[in-house]
Amino acid sequence: MKRKLLTGLMVFMVSAGAVAQQQFNTPEQASDALAQAIREQNESAMSNLLGDNWRTFLPPEGVEPAAVARFLRDWQVHHQTVLEGDKAWLAVGDNHWQLPIPAVKTTAGWHFDMRVAEQEILTREIGRNELSAINALHAYVDAQESYYRINARYAQKIVSSEGKKDGLYWPVTPGEAPSPLGPAFSPPEPGAGYHGYRFRIIPDTKSGFAMIAWPVSYGETGVMSFMINGDDQVWQADLGKESAKEASAIAAFNPNKQWQKVAQ
Repeated sequence: MKRKLLTGLMVFMVSAGAVAQQQFNTPEQASDALAQAIREQNESAMSNLLGDNWRTFLPPEGVEPAAVARFLRDWQVHHQTVLEGDKAWLAVGDNHWQLPIPAVKTTAGWHFDMRVAEQEILTREIGRNELSAINALHAYVDAQESYYRINARYAQKIVSSEGKKDGLYWPVTPGEAPSPLGPAFSPPEPGAGYHGYRFRIIPDTKSGFAMIAWPVSYGETGVMSFMINGDDQVWQADLGKESAKEASAIAAFNPNKQWQKVAQ
């Protein structure tokens, strides 16, 4: 999925309470109108298409120009309407990326349904965060192996103590070799997490190191929790609404029947 494009185009979403106003005879007409409104950055047209609250998700710095340009470029390359019953999705570009705003059919015609769009955006965001968490765990394994080659032991901390290199990440000066892990694992805001997930090193007597990851906000930033050890195999489990508590209570890498292997 095109993360930056989705992020940029989220400025055209509205809150769950907003109601789209303009109706069309066909979903193609609705898609054409939306593309034109985006191209012209026509606020009045956007309100007619998506409802008065379409600015709810507009970031303070405004629309990301690159995202809009990418969407319009993909539109020119290819665009089509994908029908799923009474819903229609706009797909653009060679990769047929679907805009997360469906047009729905009612007795009055076709209009954009922001209630469905809100859930679709959340589902896609969770999926991206979970993939990022899995990739981060693999990066952790690589970082531990790099740390071991330098120190003949595995790191017990993610972020090094100030002025030391006793963790997998430490700030470097220009020209200095980078730390095994990048600064993404050291967010500027404590507790902010990384792509919606928090990470913690846990012991593993078999491989020498392991890590667990769980969503910052269950059901919003992620659903599944993940574990990995030196074998570089990711395991996953749905720990439910108490994911943070459950994950924090895991003292060592020992996946039980609740955990399943993630396909490599």
